[in-house]
Parts: sequence; structure tokens; C-alpha cells
Amino acid sequence: MNNNQTDSLILSHPFFSPKISLGGRRRRSLIFIFELLMEKTMMMKKKKTPFSIPQHCCFLLSLFSIVASTRSHNYADALTKSLIYFEAQRSGRLPYNQRVTWRDNSGLTDGLEQGVDLVGGYYDAGDHVKFGLPMAFTVTMLSWGIIEYGEYIAGAGELEHAIETIKWGTDYFIKAHTSPNVLWAEVGDGYTDHYCWQRPEDMTTSRQAYKIDENNPGSDLAGETAAAMAAASIVFRKTNPHYSHLLLHHAQQLFEFGDKFRGKYDASIGVVKNYYTSVSGYKDELLWAAIWLYKATDNHRYLSYVVDNADLFGGVGWSITEFSWDVKYAGIQVLVSQLLTDEKHTKHKSILEQYQSKAEYYICSCLNKNNGTKNNAGFTPGGLIYIRQWNNMQYVSSGSFLTMIYSDLLHKSNHRKLKCHGGDVTPRELLQFSKSQVDYILGSNPMNMSYLVGFGPRFPTRVHHRGASIVSYRENKGFIGCTQGYDNWYGSKDPNPNIVVGALVGGPDHNDEFFDRRGNYMQTEACTYNTAPLVGIFARLNYLQNTILHASF
Repeated sequence: MNNNQTDSLILSHPFFSPKISLGGRRRRSLIFIFELLMEKTMMMKKKKTPFSIPQHCCFLLSLFSIVASTRSHNYADALTKSLIYFEAQRSGRLPYNQRVTWRDNSGLTDGLEQGVDLVGGYYDAGDHVKFGLPMAFTVTMLSWGIIEYGEYIAGAGELEHAIETIKWGTDYFIKAHTSPNVLWAEVGDGYTDHYCWQRPEDMTTSRQAYKIDENNPGSDLAGETAAAMAAASIVFRKTNPHYSHLLLHHAQQLFEFGDKFRGKYDASIGVVKNYYTSVSGYKDELLWAAIWLYKATDNHRYLSYVVDNADLFGGVGWSITEFSWDVKYAGIQVLVSQLLTDEKHTKHKSILEQYQSKAEYYICSCLNKNNGTKNNAGFTPGGLIYIRQWNNMQYVSSGSFLTMIYSDLLHKSNHRKLKCHGGDVTPRELLQFSKSQVDYILGSNPMNMSYLVGFGPRFPTRVHHRGASIVSYRENKGFIGCTQGYDNWYGSKDPNPNIVVGALVGGPDHNDEFFDRRGNYMQTEACTYNTAPLVGIFARLNYLQNTILHASF
């Protein structure tokens, strides 16, 4: 392609429309960027990569237009703060490099009554119970973010922090998996915990631990924990191969345990029912674990499990409009769809395409492009995905993650378009949608409020969080009793004395309205699995912002 052809191709792109005013310097800069992209794609052609060069370059220019034509935020800052949040949620003895300085050691006797060391792990939200199912999903999503976008996280200087965040969780899972068919599922219980409003350092509530075993099965919990450890084993494969192997060993044992002794964990552990009931059952978690084990081991036994149980376990039967700590089907379907880019999976192409069809149903639902309202996710007037009243932001962050992953997948699949009932969708449009949801979170919304705490000029200041709402233990070590926190801190109209930086709160209601009150837990409580999917997204958007937008000036 000669220079005249290059100029013609560039100027034919919608970004260079006569309606868009571009100075000569900026136009020359963009042409320079394009020529660099051309050089890169020529190299790809020599390697026989199946991309059309003009098509590939126009896609990259489309990425430029996404970043340049809409309001963008400081995604690097958001990435840093999202990882800091997990340090506020740590249980156990805090390390020397702890950055959240208003926290201190807590839960140091967890498991003692049962004769097992269960010190460590994460508190899931604004209370102090360690729930195994959402903790494991948090680690799975953090690991998936690094697997997909690790180079961008590293480029932002946050890879070490991201890996430390995962390891804090997996170290705990290793402790909790005390024998092949025993997994400690929970420490503390919601009933006694919610009766008190205390700092974690002052806890006087029950720290009883609960387990699943052969007589008290929990295939959903075993499966999710297996998925988390398998995904994390991929993250540690190069930097810590011994630890990676250890995680994989535990993951395989947990999968076998969950598959052999089947049952819902909330049927075995009654105290969890009002907090993290496994509504979807355990079949999705077994498929989820199997596909992650296949990615971690390349052992076709696990792929055969996913294929053979596709119909029986709902993998190709369920059409889903949400992805969460409970319902894993959309995540499974997207992971399986990625396999279709590799020719070695041709043997199972028919079943894998059925999984992909369901993945695309989910993606189309996020874009409101399925046929019929009930087949689509809801939306607020401001354009935010809206699934349900309580902690809706968890569905926004997970949906944004999967749509971004699928945008990349379409691009790798020779720039294929997604075919929805409401029309075709390009990879660029999917990326734009994901970015729009993230930008809403960061402040581009009717309330002009960032729902990522500590980010931007305006964010929630009365987060429903025990530790954040009470004076720091490091400032005042005087004991605060069980109900004393309710008397002196919970009902206060003052902002929290401590900021839970990086926490993604439950967010606005169906009319984009948000009420920043500590007692409004449906909107102001944050959870680890809300923030976890954002880590990879922030890194990806930061990369696009830096390499494309900043290069034009």
C-alpha cells in the first residue's frame, strides 16, 4: 500500500469526517499513528495472521475515536485505587507494606475453636463475615483480569499489587482446604455479626467456622474455589511455578470433591441462606471449574466434562441476562467461546458454538438488542445496566468485563460482527458500551458522582462499612463494644472518618438517583466482587488512552 492509498484510507474513516474539526498538526499526528499501525500489521501479515490490513488498522483508529470523542477519566488512578480497596478488606495479620493505614490486625483466632488455622482472607463487604463463595468469585475475576490484561496492568505499574491481592485470597483457600474432601466455607455468621456495629479490630461476635465435606456437600462452593485456584495458577505460572503447581493441585482435588459429592452448600450450611444463597445451584460452578481447569492444564478430560455436560448442566440451555457470584453461565459461555479461535477444538465445534450462541445472547442483552424486554438487561434513563435494586453495580462491573472480553474476541476472529436480533454489533461498539458503563461508574452520570469511592471530586462519603465509619483503631485503641458503634457512629450524618478508597458501592436506583446515607445499605454498601472485574477493565482503558489518545499530541 503506497502513501496515497494510506492517506485515502485514513481520510475515509468516520473519525476524519468534514464535520470533525482537526488541526493540521493533529491530523499529521494521526497519520503518523496510522503509519505505525500499518507497519505493525504488515509484520502480522508476514506471520500469516488472518487479518485484513485496512480492516485491522481502521479498527485501531476506531479505538482512537472511542477514546477521543467521549469524556475519558483517569483510568490509571482508578486502577490504583481499585487495588487499594482490597487492602481495606483484609482479615488477619496485616503485612508491613499495608497501604490502608486506618486498618489493623483482626480475626487472629479464626478457626481456633475448630482446631484449624483460618486466619486471613477477605471480609466480603461492610461487615466481618468471611463468606467463601463470594470470596472465591472475587479471586477468580481478579485472576481473569490479569490473564487477559496483565500486560496493561504491568504497564500501569500495578501488576505486583494485583498479584498480591490474589495471593491474599489463595493463601487463605489453601488453609481452608484441609483435606481432599473438606473445605471450610465460612467464618462468623451474618446473624450475630449484623447485630453489632464494630471495627474488625474489636470484634466480639461469633467466629464459628463452617465446613463442607462428604456428608455435608457443597459442590457450588467447591467448584468456585476450584475455579479461583485454577485461574490463579495461570497467573503464578511464570513468576512462582511452585505456588502455581500447589494451587492447581488444590483446584483439581476440590473439583473432584465437588463433582463426586454433589449438593448445594447452603443446604449444608444453613446460616448462609439469608446472605449468599446459591439460587442457580451447583451445576454452573462445576462447569466453571472445569473450563478453568482446562485453561490451566490443557487436559482434555476437563474439556470433555464441559462438552459432555453442556446440556445436562445448562451450559447450552440457560439464556442468561446477568453474571455474578451466584450465576456463572455467561462467564462459562464466554470462556468456551474463546476456544473456537483455536483449530485444535474443531472436534467439539458444534457444542462449542452452542455455548457461544448463549454467550452472544448475554452480550446482546447487555446492549438491549434481544427480542423482547424480558430478554434484555434493564437500563436506567442515564444508560446504566440495571438488574435489581440491591447492589446493582455488581452486574454493571461484571457485564462491562464480559462485553470488553467479547469485543476482543470478535476482533481476533477476523473482525467478525455480533449478530443480535436488534442488529449487528461491531467490536468497536462493544468496547464503546463497556467504556460507557465504566465512565458512568466514574462520574459521567446524572448525579455527577463517582461510585468508586475516593475517585474524582464527588463520591459517597457515608459508605455502609463498619471499619470505615468508626474512628481508626490506630488513632484510638479504646475498645468499642458491640452496640456502641450503633450508638455513636452508625446514625451519624457526618462523613465516615476513613475513606474506603476503591470500593464500588451498590450504586443508584432505577431512576439514576442515589442517597448517600450509611443506613441505605442497598446503595452504599460495597463488595469485593463489585470492584474485582474493574481491575482488568481500568488497565485496558488506560492502555488505550495512553497509547492512542496521548500519542496524537
